[in-house]
Amino acid sequence: MQKRIQKETGNNCLKRIIVAFLAVIMMTTMLHPQMVQAATDTENGIFIESKNNEAPVFEAGKKKNWNFVITNNSGNVLNNVTITPDLGDKNEDWPFKTEKQSYQKSLGTLEKGQQQEVSFEFIQRDDVPTKRYKLKFTISADGQEETAKWFYMNTTAKPVQKDTQDNKDNKDTDDDKDTGKGNGAGSGSDTSYQTPDAGGYSNGEAAYSGGFGGSTDGGSASGNGSVPRVIVTGFTTDPAEVRAGSNFKLTIHLKNTSRMKVSNMLFDLSASTEGSDEQTTSPAFLPASGASSIYLDNIAPNGTADISIELNAKSDLLQKPYSMELSMKYEDPNATQVEGSSSISIPVKQDARFEISDFEISPQSVAVGEEANVMCSLYNLGRIKLYNVKATFEGKNIKKSEVFIGNIESGATGSIDAMLEGKKISDGPAKVTMTLSYEDESGNISTTTKDLNLEVTEKVDDEAVASDMPEETQKSFPVIPIVIVAVIIAVVAAVVILKKRKKKQMAEIEEEELLDELERSSEDEHQ
Repeated sequence: MQKRIQKETGNNCLKRIIVAFLAVIMMTTMLHPQMVQAATDTENGIFIESKNNEAPVFEAGKKKNWNFVITNNSGNVLNNVTITPDLGDKNEDWPFKTEKQSYQKSLGTLEKGQQQEVSFEFIQRDDVPTKRYKLKFTISADGQEETAKWFYMNTTAKPVQKDTQDNKDNKDTDDDKDTGKGNGAGSGSDTSYQTPDAGGYSNGEAAYSGGFGGSTDGGSASGNGSVPRVIVTGFTTDPAEVRAGSNFKLTIHLKNTSRMKVSNMLFDLSASTEGSDEQTTSPAFLPASGASSIYLDNIAPNGTADISIELNAKSDLLQKPYSMELSMKYEDPNATQVEGSSSISIPVKQDARFEISDFEISPQSVAVGEEANVMCSLYNLGRIKLYNVKATFEGKNIKKSEVFIGNIESGATGSIDAMLEGKKISDGPAKVTMTLSYEDESGNISTTTKDLNLEVTEKVDDEAVASDMPEETQKSFPVIPIVIVAVIIAVVAAVVILKKRKKKQMAEIEEEELLDELERSSEDEHQ
C-alpha cells in the first residue's frame, strides 16, 4: 500500500510539472506582442527613395531638381525629420556647384505611415566629365539613429568644339577671299567658306604660267597684265551625306569673276593621303572610274558652270571632313595659259556598328511588385564614338525602366544593368523590348531595339495574411508558431509518459493484490 501511495504522489507531481510548463508557455505567448512592440519601438523605420526610382541625368551648367520620397514606417510619430546630402571632401565626390555650406532639408513632423516629397536643386559643374556618380543622403529624426542611403545619378560633360586639321587650315583667311556657301553660289568676291565638321571650300590666287602675270582685278586682257580668275562658289554631293566605303557624285560650282572669256579649261582633283592599308597609305577619295581630270570648254565673262566626278570614300576613314585640292589650267582670249587652285573640304560619315550580347536575366520569373535583374553588354565595333547611350525597357507586364550608360568610345564596351519590376500577371513568358538610343557627334539620335522574355506571376499571399496581424507581429520573429509546436510536443510526451507509467502501476498493483491474497490465504490455513 505504501508503494501505491508513493506512485500516486509521483504521478501528481508529474502532472503539476506539466501544468506549470504549459502555464509558462501560455504566459509567454500572451506577453509576446508587448515584447515585439518594445523591440519595434527601437527600430528606425524611416525610408528614403529617389522618386520613380529615377537616376537623374544632369548637364553641365544647367539647373535641375532631384526629387525624393520620405516614408515613415516606424510605427511612431517622428519629429524634426531632416535629410542631408553628403558633399564629400573633394570635388570628385560632389559633381555640383557648391553654393551653400549645407543643403539640408527639414521636413518637420511625419505621422505614422505618412509620405512626403522633398526636392533638391543642383547645378552641375562645367568641369565634370560624363560619368555615373554614387551620392550619399542621410536622414534623421528625434530619438532615431541616422540612416544613410546611396543613390546613383549621371552627369553629361560640357560639349567641346572640336578643331580638326582641315578647320585649322582654313582659319587664316585673307580679306580678299570668297564668302560663298559650300552648297551654293558665292559672291563675286574672293573669299572662303568653312563650317566646322560640315565641310567648305577656299580659293587661292590665279597667275599666268611661267610667272608672267599682273593684277587679279578682272580687268581686260591688255598689256596691263590683268589675270582672269575662276573661283569655286560651292559644291554638292549625291547622296547628301558621304559615307565611308561608299561612292558619291561630287558637283563643284564655278564662276568666272573676270570680264573676259576663259577657255580650254582643265581641272584636276587630288585628295590628301589618309588611313592605312597593310602599311601603305592612299588618298581619302579616289575616282570611282576613269581619271581624276575634268575638261570644260569655256566659261563666259561673269558666267558660271558646274563640273562633276564620281568618287569613292575609303572605308576606314574617321568621321570628319577631308580636303581635296582642285588645280585649274585655262586660257585667256589671247591663248595665254592661267593657273589657279581651290580647296574643298568634304565631310565623311561613319555608320555606327555595335553588337549587343545575350541578356542575363535573374530570376527568369518574378511576382507582381518584385524585381528581376537584366544585364547585357554593348560592344562598339565602329570607328565613331557613341554619345549619351541610354537603354529603355518597356512591356505590358512591367514598369518602364531607363538606364543611362553614357559615352562609349570606339572599340570600348558599355554595360547595361537594369532592374525590371513586375506590374501585371503574364500568361507565360512575356515580351519586354529594350530600346537603345545614342547620338553621333552632330547630336543626331539613332535607336535600335532588342527583345527579351520575362514571366510575371501572381504575388504570394503571405503578405495578405500578414496584413491582418499587427504591424509589430509582422516584423517580429515567428515565436507563436514555435510555441504552439512546443505545446503539442509537450502534451504528446506527457500523455505517452502517463500511459506507460499507468500501465506499469497497474501491473504492480495487481502483483501486490495477488501477494496480499496469498498472504491472507496462508494465514487462514495456519488458523
